[in-house]
Amino acid sequence: MIETERLILRRWEERDRAALRAQCDDPEVMRFLLPVADDEAFEAMLGRLSSWQESHGFTFWVIERRADGAMLGLCGLKGGAPDTPIENMVEIGWRLGRDHWGQGYAREAAQATLDWAWANLDAREIVAITVQANAASWGLMERLGMVRDMGGEFDHPLVPEGSPLRRHILYRIARPA
Repeated sequence: MIETERLILRRWEERDRAALRAQCDDPEVMRFLLPVADDEAFEAMLGRLSSWQESHGFTFWVIERRADGAMLGLCGLKGGAPDTPIENMVEIGWRLGRDHWGQGYAREAAQATLDWAWANLDAREIVAITVQANAASWGLMERLGMVRDMGGEFDHPLVPEGSPLRRHILYRIARPA
């Protein structure tokens, strides 16, 4: 568990299911992500989150607001996807429900995640990816001190050919000295 002034980042629990499903079903939340089309895909996603925690000691954790226990979204770490330039690297990511945008929660959770990573992992750097159109996400990457790898664009193999979400940009942040 990671705690900040306003947030708790923690493992997934059954009580988080409805809020996460609602976020996955919101077209605005998922605008720059692959859709979670059905219950089978949703269960597979939950299985991946649990598997990452068990095998690596980290995952995309629940972001819970301390004041009222509301599930705001997710933020955390995972291994970079196979057959991409970030394979075998540690990737940071986040997603919040639309009602929680613009309040600094993503930055607070992401900074706490980076702090946790530097204290608990031996990674020399952390990476993040998104699509060029997702200015909110890459803007947060820059506010966190991440730097765009101008030669790091790639077509994500898990995104279908022809999709406007296939081309990804890459940001990096080195372990602090």
